Amino acid sequence: MSTHAFFSANLLLAYAAYFVGTASPGPSNLAIMSIAATQGRHAALAFAFGVISGSMFWATVATVGIAAALLAYSQFLFAIKIFGGLYLLWLAFKSGRTAFRRTALAPAAATSSKADRPPPQALRALYVRGALLHLTNPKAVLVWASIVALSSDHASRSHGGVIAGCAAIGVVVFCSYAIVFSMDTARRFYTRTRRALDGCLAVVFGVAGIRLLAWSSR
Repeated sequence: MSTHAFFSANLLLAYAAYFVGTASPGPSNLAIMSIAATQGRHAALAFAFGVISGSMFWATVATVGIAAALLAYSQFLFAIKIFGGLYLLWLAFKSGRTAFRRTALAPAAATSSKADRPPPQALRALYVRGALLHLTNPKAVLVWASIVALSSDHASRSHGGVIAGCAAIGVVVFCSYAIVFSMDTARRFYTRTRRALDGCLAVVFGVAGIRLLAWSSR
């Protein structure tokens, strides 16, 4: 693939839009922050790669033209909206329950030793949770359809470039959240403000879930 395929003006605009969307605080980033502070770096990275996988799935769907078919198939889209809204509300309940818990959970160590690594089944579960956060969000289809349209010139050859470039951006942004918030300073801050941060996370998930359910009823 040529250098132009990665750095055309349209693609740079698409990369900028994707970077702003991924770096801005939202449900995915807040969840990564919370997991990094409480369960450690490996757990947060597993969740982050799940988020990235979910995002890249919708990216592939958009670039091969399936997105238009999904958007036209109202019953399928309605089912995803309902499931996604309920999933977000479930995450809001879990975060709210943690916020009201008086005893703080002991933050996980930020070391990279194998002894501190969660068991494989726990990492797989976190990966699935991260992927579901994107796979159950039908708005991701709309976002990726817009990014693909934004990145295209007069041919579809740039689609591979936009997926590869955005995947790299997603890895850098989400993994940076996982690494930074698993450090000692960030974990100590989380310990002091745990209930407030988990409360904010519950509100973010709750509002997102309600909005998604409200959107599905239109």
